[in-house]
Amino acid sequence: MKPVDTKRLIQLRDQIDDIDHAIQKLISERAECAQEVAHVKLQDEESANAVFYRPEREAQVLNRVMERNVGPLSNEDMARLFRQVMSACLALEQPLTVAYLGPEGTFTQQAAIKHFGDWVNTKPMNAIDEVFREVEAGAVHYGVVPVENSTEGVVNHTLDSFLGTGSTVKIAGEVELRIHQNILVGENTRTENITRVYSHQQSLAQCRKWLDTYMPHAERIAVSSNADAAKRVKSEWNSAAIAGTLAAEQYGLNVLNQKIEDNPDNSTRFLIIGPNAVQPSGDDKTSLIVAMHNEPGALYKLLKPFYDFDIDMTRLETRPAPSGNWTYVFFIDFIGHEEDENVQKALTEIKKVSLEVRELGSYPKAVL
Repeated sequence: MKPVDTKRLIQLRDQIDDIDHAIQKLISERAECAQEVAHVKLQDEESANAVFYRPEREAQVLNRVMERNVGPLSNEDMARLFRQVMSACLALEQPLTVAYLGPEGTFTQQAAIKHFGDWVNTKPMNAIDEVFREVEAGAVHYGVVPVENSTEGVVNHTLDSFLGTGSTVKIAGEVELRIHQNILVGENTRTENITRVYSHQQSLAQCRKWLDTYMPHAERIAVSSNADAAKRVKSEWNSAAIAGTLAAEQYGLNVLNQKIEDNPDNSTRFLIIGPNAVQPSGDDKTSLIVAMHNEPGALYKLLKPFYDFDIDMTRLETRPAPSGNWTYVFFIDFIGHEEDENVQKALTEIKKVSLEVRELGSYPKAVL
């Protein structure tokens, strides 16, 4: 074995120390700039309505970070580092409070932290509609709710909450989270005698094949959330939970089996909801609710403007209208911002043939 080049090792460590010093100095300078930004905003005549978190600005910064990156760190790893720096600096301007579908340890909390960074204050809520109400009431700055899973499809409670809210709630962003499901057990669990498995119904469905193979005789019990499943397991000796690593950390559980989801590409998309419209970032999506006349050709009339004005529709979902009477509303996602000329022309045509169009918001596409 070749002996370690001690002299070269010392040189590299000294170089790392110098680089660390320079990085720390620049981070402090960035934080001082953030404080000055807050000072400038608060000097404005309408300082009470000052907006400190700008989703479009953060998306632009992170996209530029990834464009500049030359390795050896991956684009995503580099962006995550900058996300944390931005989160800490934003907390100096205005600490954000974000409501999410709780309890603590859910994938929704994990999505909130991924999007806003570790310096955000997260507030668990018992139901999706409670997250909407907290945002509407101004009790929190933003909310995070799941909207669709790549395996199990759309989250109807979120769509229905948009139908039931006023026009004050806007979509301010999105975050995509790769979902890795794990079997969690407590310190006193007898792993050879597990007779029940707790989890949210969607997680149970996402792990159906694994459970059929490795725990075919265990009873599968659906609960309100994966975090709730983790809490139950902590006090039982014959049960396990399916949940993420954040729940394991939160409730002091051990990971018995990792990544048991049937689909290795399993991911969930979450929406960031807030009180304000978002300016264009240059790479945006828009979401709409459209109520159509119940007549032949209604769907064709709805879709035609997207074709005519060269707009890429990424999702179309149908839900019964709150009024009933066998009428339906359409949830639509497409590429572009409400301020884009072709989008404005398409919306004008859609409004001519529809009963109602509600613009849920334009927002930056998920960066991380």
